[in-house]
Amino acid sequence: MLALGDVVIDDSPTRVQTELNIDFEPVGTLRPKAVGTVSSSRWTLDCAGTDREHADWRAMRGYVAPLGIARIRQQAGWARCEKDPGLYDFAWLDQCVFDAKKMGVDVWMELSYGNPAYPGGGGRQLMAGFPSSEEALKAWDRWVRTLAEHYKGTVNDFCIWNEPNGRRAGNTVEAATDFAIRTAEILRDVIPDAHIDAFALTFADPSWVEPFVKELKARGKLGLFNSIAYHHYKLNPDDGYEDVEKCREILRKYAPGLTLKEGEGGTQSEWCLNGALSKRHWTELTQAKYDLRRSLGDLSHGDDTEVFHLSDLEYRAVTHHWGLLRYGLLKTSGQADGYRVLKVKMAYYAIQNAVSVFNDDLVCLTPDTKSVIESDETDRPVVYDWKDIRSGTPVVLFWDASATPSNENKLLKGKVTIDGPAVKNPVWVDVLSGNAYAIPESCIKSSRGKTVYSVPVYDSPVFITSADILSLEQSWYVREGKNLN
Repeated sequence: MLALGDVVIDDSPTRVQTELNIDFEPVGTLRPKAVGTVSSSRWTLDCAGTDREHADWRAMRGYVAPLGIARIRQQAGWARCEKDPGLYDFAWLDQCVFDAKKMGVDVWMELSYGNPAYPGGGGRQLMAGFPSSEEALKAWDRWVRTLAEHYKGTVNDFCIWNEPNGRRAGNTVEAATDFAIRTAEILRDVIPDAHIDAFALTFADPSWVEPFVKELKARGKLGLFNSIAYHHYKLNPDDGYEDVEKCREILRKYAPGLTLKEGEGGTQSEWCLNGALSKRHWTELTQAKYDLRRSLGDLSHGDDTEVFHLSDLEYRAVTHHWGLLRYGLLKTSGQADGYRVLKVKMAYYAIQNAVSVFNDDLVCLTPDTKSVIESDETDRPVVYDWKDIRSGTPVVLFWDASATPSNENKLLKGKVTIDGPAVKNPVWVDVLSGNAYAIPESCIKSSRGKTVYSVPVYDSPVFITSADILSLEQSWYVREGKNLN
């Protein structure tokens, strides 16, 4: 066990145990890689919610660096920074920002939600709408400038407004465009080289993206923004990418300098009353599978990805208390108990496994994936080609995408065809558990410049590569020559 103060993380090779029954010989388990030992610039970890006190940075901070993700999302929280007009208090936000930087973790700061301290200032809760009065808009402008000046040299990544296209927000794309431009101009004036993302749409919404970028182009304001962020909540995490591709085509047509970024997505680990994908019987296993499929799907489609959330959230609105929403990689208590960490969930270790491999040491070959997966037992297997940059070794990622992740691990027979000869020391790796298994020669056939691997596939990501490019550690099962099953 790894103990860091009050932080306890299982870093043993058996930290994730499932009923997955593999006939292949185990050769080791993926070794976790903390921040500072791996470059993971395409990943973001959500640590937001502290602006509305749904979570507490002090409770979860010790679990950030060991995960390996080097960027966190944080809400800037105008209403918490300026409770009394003209008086700014950044102490609560400083606590997170400067602490994260000491860990080697960057902050992606989202400027969202209004401030009821001003007439027409909007509310501080989700979908409360933009500040609307002249007084409130001027106060917003002052706060944005003060915030940018305060964090200049420390924070360089910003996002403007959370889910403006939500059905309850009542915003128009025209109003959102005006608001994004006025805010970006202030940020750009203070921090000329800032990376600024427009919006964080509830999903990749072409009906918002197209008029937004067309208006930016018409006004000569395309240079204000670097990306458009979107959220990704679908019951099947592999659904929704058709909208992403439509948005990408719009950007190619009107704003080729802009990219897309997946800025929030994940599911809960148990039945909960509120929140995206709530009122369903999720488990720690289905949460882990979901988070893996969505994150690795985002990366494999060419976008940065974001894991929502590091901790569970105690969700309180103006008129309701929805209790604890279990999106966290950590199971936590509520505000009355100091948001104490109760346990590390399976999803934490699963994401840790994914980051240890799918980081800046690899390059995704999408849309040029040439590998093919076939299975008579599913009508929707997906496959994505990756490559180790240093050695050129293929890393072929695949899973069964036909349904919402299940609470059982049913293996299906599959055949994966990869260009080129068989890799040296080929292994089949389960990202969920991190366990790597040697692929026997009897399951490998090479001919005519291609290699076919007869291997299992199931509804969680696995990949084929060479053991030579992986950092593996051995449990006593492997050291003693025993099987994990």
